[in-house]
Amino acid sequence: MNDQRCGLVAVVGAPNAGKSTLVNALVGQKVAIVSPKAQTTRTRLMGIAIAGESQILLVDTPGIFAPRRRLDRAMVAAAWGGTQDADLIALVLDAKTGLTARIETLVEGIKDRSEPKILILNKVDITPKEKLLELAAPLQEQLKPEAIFMVSATSGDGVDDLKAALAARMPEGPWHFPDDQVSDATDRMLAAEVTREQLYLQLHAELPYASAVETEKYEERRDGSVAIHQQILVGRDTQRAIVLGKGGARLKEIGSKAREEIGTLLGKKVHLFLHVKVKPDWEEDRGLYRDIGLDWVE
Repeated sequence: MNDQRCGLVAVVGAPNAGKSTLVNALVGQKVAIVSPKAQTTRTRLMGIAIAGESQILLVDTPGIFAPRRRLDRAMVAAAWGGTQDADLIALVLDAKTGLTARIETLVEGIKDRSEPKILILNKVDITPKEKLLELAAPLQEQLKPEAIFMVSATSGDGVDDLKAALAARMPEGPWHFPDDQVSDATDRMLAAEVTREQLYLQLHAELPYASAVETEKYEERRDGSVAIHQQILVGRDTQRAIVLGKGGARLKEIGSKAREEIGTLLGKKVHLFLHVKVKPDWEEDRGLYRDIGLDWVE
């Protein structure tokens, strides 16, 4: 159709601004993992939203922060890389947290970019109105966004208006993906992300970022089900013990919740087999970076 529109929106912000929750809300279903922890998103992931004749390609980037380890550097590189070739840059801010040094750095990094920008103040349902106005004024001056939106990705407030505005800003052109596709992530990658989300949700502060999940085998069975073998990589024996739990109970619970969610996302029965492996140097494994969609950064 000649009146189709399609464009790329780079969704950037500090860790824990609610970028992944917002992308999920705009798409209308879960495509990105979410947890209360900052830096949950590790790689660029595209959510595909449709509004009328517009297909909106939302690049959910890792939060931009001060990197310390190689994995951190790769995540930040992915975040800045996600802004390349964008038709629009959407800066998402945690309105409750407000302006921080991290946000100032981010604004400095994008304010002179030629792409049009919009500012999205998220979590407005838990932020006093006067604080929202205080926050918007200096950013309006520095960033000169085309528009400012106030939303709650969790409750859905303002999300429909934002989606309509994004749709209207997409350039004319054919859709890049079929109308029933909601993400560019492979089923294999999605399965690993869901298991990693369960690690975050169930282990809380016990195992913050010292783990990774790789899908070793993904096998479609004749009965229509899928068998997925995954390895949870940790750096030390003590971390392995935390993941396993007493008598393996914690790993069983992680596997049970992950299997249920993967099955829902894939729309088929899932047989999930988890194994915990101690690999002290997993952050130096080039193959793992490739598997999770990150570039190797020196």
